[in-house]
Amino acid sequence: MTRLERVALSCFDNFPHAWRQFPSAMRSQIGNKIWVLDALAAMLEIPRTKIEHTDHHRSHAASAFFASPYESAAVLTIDGMGEDVSSAIWHGRGTQLECVRSIAYPHSIGLLYAAITAWLGFEVNEGEYKVMGLAAFGKPRFKAEFSELVRLQPNGEFELEMSYFAFHTDSDIAFSSKMEKILGPRRMRGKPWNLENDIQDQHFADVAASLQWITEEMILRLAQQAQQATGEDTLCLAGGVALNCVANARILRETGFKQVFVQPAAGDAGGALGAAMLGWIELAGSRPQAMSTAALGTGISNDRARELCRSLDLTWEEPEDPFSSFARLIAQEKVGAFARGRFEWGPRALGQRSILASPCDAGMRDRINRVVKKRELFRPFAPAVLRSRSNDWFYEHDNHMTPFMTTTARIQANRESSLGAVRHVDGSARVQTVDQRSAVDLNHALEAVEACGMPPVLLNTSLNGNGEPIVASEADALAFYLSHPLDFMLVGDLLLTKRG
Repeated sequence: MTRLERVALSCFDNFPHAWRQFPSAMRSQIGNKIWVLDALAAMLEIPRTKIEHTDHHRSHAASAFFASPYESAAVLTIDGMGEDVSSAIWHGRGTQLECVRSIAYPHSIGLLYAAITAWLGFEVNEGEYKVMGLAAFGKPRFKAEFSELVRLQPNGEFELEMSYFAFHTDSDIAFSSKMEKILGPRRMRGKPWNLENDIQDQHFADVAASLQWITEEMILRLAQQAQQATGEDTLCLAGGVALNCVANARILRETGFKQVFVQPAAGDAGGALGAAMLGWIELAGSRPQAMSTAALGTGISNDRARELCRSLDLTWEEPEDPFSSFARLIAQEKVGAFARGRFEWGPRALGQRSILASPCDAGMRDRINRVVKKRELFRPFAPAVLRSRSNDWFYEHDNHMTPFMTTTARIQANRESSLGAVRHVDGSARVQTVDQRSAVDLNHALEAVEACGMPPVLLNTSLNGNGEPIVASEADALAFYLSHPLDFMLVGDLLLTKRG
């Protein structure tokens, strides 16, 4: 009901500008969401009284703190909006979460980022991570313009200058014509990118860099306020904005927190995890175990994979040591895939459903972007590295975020030329540290790669094509193998190789 009230009041406050938005906004809230608890009870065939719910940002905070290894911590939740809150500072202690401060809709880091995502021609709620990648290729030349869009306060709070935005008055567009007056005309959706030769595309990259700059400034100020308000030296982050890896790295580097934790499904999907944890605590009176791995989904069955291979008339082998066979193919500059174990929770590829390749040559990055993923060439790839060897390759290499690929680290200067396919333009990388607990099969693969005389590092990206969901089952994996130009794939213990 809180969200319904907020939506209705926003439409009334912005009348007559919001008159077109009002019917669809009310239809969405009353037609679908207001009865969701009844719908869940009916679907699960249980009494409605068995269904509990909690606030959006409390669920985010729970997913961050109760999955963390900390007994107490500051908690920061930042996204587009919940019921009526866009950002909140919490104090987590034991099984308790206390909200210390909050910032209300419409002033929102997530909605600012969404508006510029739309202005750049990407799809909102899907393209924000593309904007973060694009920002690395620009310079923040528009700090003055973004300081007009957002008023930063010394106490960490902020306000959007709403005349530049339209998400509160229009269901179809997030920014107003006034934004186009100071940033220029929006970019056409779907137009191919050409950062090397198109001056206008470089302008868009500079706007993305400016957005990243002010986003980091807002997040850093909130993190500092969280530290002052709670007195804690550890921080947990959640909400869609918590997936901004570059900002997370700056928090750990610049705010004085000794450790920062961001679980891999920090966006809205993680709200389900937080709600489940709150329910567990209410029933059991204790916290669940800290998250040590994201491999929480459905597993791969060798028997099912064999059955499907036979039905598809595919040829496969089952090597005695599949990891050594994998490593030999990687050493030959082949592009392969892993579908082993239980698939990952969250949007990060963490070695259970991954495309894997040598990280050494920048040409490998372009090949996978262009031919396999079929996406923008500026999109980066992440390195997975043996945790025991990460200090040989990266600075800031081992913290509570690196197992889940939710931060960045700088590549050591003498190693940059050896990691061309995963190096960002600023010398950093969205590193994943791997050990037996976090990703056992990927750990074995990295050890096998090192035994072949290569770096204990692999280019790691999600096992899906452009616009496709990440592979889950054996059937998904084989369908991907047949429809995309991979050189080989490990499905469980089955090794499939394309000749030629």
